[in-house]
Amino acid sequence: MRAVVRQAVRDVRTAPPPPPADPPTDPALAALRAVVDDLAASTHVIGELMLEVAPAYLSDTDTDAADVLAPLFEEIGEPLEHGLAVHRYAMSGDRRALHGTVL
Repeated sequence: MRAVVRQAVRDVRTAPPPPPADPPTDPALAALRAVVDDLAASTHVIGELMLEVAPAYLSDTDTDAADVLAPLFEEIGEPLEHGLAVHRYAMSGDRRALHGTVL
């Protein structure tokens, strides 16, 4: 059942990121962009796990998701803001949800 829910979240919530307008010609910049893409992909997987702990109907603005996720993030030594950001990113697929926290 979890696999079905996880796939539904992927199908409905995540749009593939648009390709860059101009691919970088600088190899260092291309490598950096690849690292950021890998980090975002890993963060999305973590966000999907957070959705299993705190489903999407729990709002992080009303502290519902924060109450559920706080003990988990305290245990792993990460700031709660990062957990809420990856939770939002898994729901929206929008990298702006990670701005200032993870990316």
